[in-house]
Amino acid sequence: MPSHQQSTESSFRAPASLFWAGFLLRVLYLSFAHTYRIRPSEDHLQFGWEMGRVARAMVTGFGYADPFTGHSGPTAWMPPLYPLLLAGVFKIFGVYTAKSAWVILTTNSVFSAATAALVFEIAARCFQKTGRARKIALWSAWLWALYPAALQYAVHWVWDMAITAFLFTAILVLSLRMRGIGEEDSLSHPGLQTQTTFRWAAFGLLSGLVVLLNSTLLLFLPICGLWILAGARRTRSSFLPALGGAGLSCVLVLAVIAPWMIRNYTVFHASIPMRGNFGAELHQSVLEEHMGFPWGATIPVCEVCPVFQQYRQMGEPAYVKQESALAKEEIRTHKLRFVQYSLKRFYFFWVSVPKPAEKGVLVEAAREANYFFLSLASLLGLGLALRQRIPGATLFAWAFLLVPLTYYFLTVQARFRHPLEPVMTILAVFLFQSAELRAKAVVSK
Repeated sequence: MPSHQQSTESSFRAPASLFWAGFLLRVLYLSFAHTYRIRPSEDHLQFGWEMGRVARAMVTGFGYADPFTGHSGPTAWMPPLYPLLLAGVFKIFGVYTAKSAWVILTTNSVFSAATAALVFEIAARCFQKTGRARKIALWSAWLWALYPAALQYAVHWVWDMAITAFLFTAILVLSLRMRGIGEEDSLSHPGLQTQTTFRWAAFGLLSGLVVLLNSTLLLFLPICGLWILAGARRTRSSFLPALGGAGLSCVLVLAVIAPWMIRNYTVFHASIPMRGNFGAELHQSVLEEHMGFPWGATIPVCEVCPVFQQYRQMGEPAYVKQESALAKEEIRTHKLRFVQYSLKRFYFFWVSVPKPAEKGVLVEAAREANYFFLSLASLLGLGLALRQRIPGATLFAWAFLLVPLTYYFLTVQARFRHPLEPVMTILAVFLFQSAELRAKAVVSK
């Protein structure tokens, strides 16, 4: 590899201390704060919620089933990758044990801490022309490594957020590499050195894994692929190989998700590409009693409750189909309310999702202020990046537009924003670094 390329790549490589500081902070916190001691109430419901239930069913011989309580039969309520990981931990360290909780939260922490290196590379690539790339990269990455709000989902939640955020950010990094963002050679030879077959294959495999973790991200991934492909459109000699690489990527995505799709068709005799709960969630989202924000589980975790009994007796596909029909009728007869609820959820996603003040009003107010501050700063930072034509800003804008879109029509939780938060952190730092630079310029005059 030419020496100037080695120098360029090394400028994008984060210090190893970023990962180790972030990882040790997370592990020390979950160990000494005892977040791995999950309350046994409601039969350990908070240990992974539906995912924990499915993982237990797999380990105890019932297969991919029983997402709520008791034995209700096969399910496709959520994508399979995290429940499979959780089942592996249960198999080795015990079902719903403190040891299993520590292992899975530590695994989450590995991915959460590793995201800091990806944050560094995104900033280092995108802000090369500003002359402040390394400063923005270091501030962004250290904030991600050490700031409490960035680590909360890794150390408190047995859920997929930390791993999903890592893989989603890795796809963004790979996309920037394939567009040659920050690399001078790509300007004179677009597409030749950046969109290799290996990178297209990696893009396909990572995309397939992300979809099996969080299928709502599927809306963004095709746009991301087209954005990469657009980088090779200038010359036929680079575009045709890139087009072939994109085709390979599509094949690999299908290869990754095909076993799950085949399983669903075999078990349910119906086409369920990723998850089979959309109709039920949609019905809950449009009910007037919820006022646009459903609380609690869609299916009660209660064996004697009529809703659960109906779900178990009908089977999941039939129950969801019935709920979908009810949701469509509710939307048809209350169109304005549906629009109002969607706008309300838009507000919740970006400003602050309501939450019971379990730890006091002041603590909840601080949480909401922190949540909104990052949204506001990142959106302003995105606007500034677009205005200054920062490379990659258009891709980030598409992510901001498409990632939350499904949630506007269903429900929102603070954790749904987490895959965007690495980029949001970078854009917030860029905004304040730009303000600082302008302030210095004014003073110097």
